[in-house]
Amino acid sequence: MRIAGSTVLLTGAVGGLGQAIARELAAKGAELVLSGRRADALEALADELGARAVTADLADPDQVDRLAEACPDVDMVIANAALPSSGELLDYTPEQIDRALTVNLRAPVMLTRALAPRMVKAGRGHIVFVGSISGKAATKYSSLYSAAKFGLRGFALSLRQDLHGTGVGVSLVQPGAVRDAGMFAVTGATPPAGVRTVSPGQVVAGVVRAVERDLCEVNVAPVELKVLSAIAGQFPAFAEKVQRGSSAERTISQVVAAQRDKR
Repeated sequence: MRIAGSTVLLTGAVGGLGQAIARELAAKGAELVLSGRRADALEALADELGARAVTADLADPDQVDRLAEACPDVDMVIANAALPSSGELLDYTPEQIDRALTVNLRAPVMLTRALAPRMVKAGRGHIVFVGSISGKAATKYSSLYSAAKFGLRGFALSLRQDLHGTGVGVSLVQPGAVRDAGMFAVTGATPPAGVRTVSPGQVVAGVVRAVERDLCEVNVAPVELKVLSAIAGQFPAFAEKVQRGSSAERTISQVVAAQRDKR
């Protein structure tokens, strides 16, 4: 799939990672439709890049439908929007649970259902889901987030098989810990001792590579994290013992405290 000349819907466009993706796609000649909740920041980014802006809160199913209706001509969807949802499940209200699962899982599924038929009819298109290594390995205080990201991974991998031969590709991009964007940049928490991070640029390169090469799954993480997440996926009890009492637990506690008001 060529990015140049394609019309691309990017959700979560005003976050640090979203802005990096938007600027790279614009530089490669894409026609952008940018979506986010913060209208002022969204309009500013759209003006900078010559893009179209559609303000939408993906926690509201009606707004998800309106976003899809506003983008009938897209060739590509990059589902990047995500809601922080760390912390113990028992600390969440039912409404907060619904919001987390709606933004992180239901919204990308419904956007795909609404926008993929046109791509299939045209015989060309690509859908990229920006997930997380948390979709491969569970950690403490992440039951809701991992539920959505594990679900997103399963959805993406199965959907790719469903659409094989239609001309529409499906890719899953899973970053590890990202510096200068995402939860560490927003919360001020520091990565656990010994855990290497990746840059927003590396994640953006992963997205571009996934589209241009029609890759199934791109894990953007240091090699040791790739190995550890693969082991954790096969041996979750072993991974749980390794994590217990580690510096990672302290870092996650910092993140939970900083994100409590964003649920």
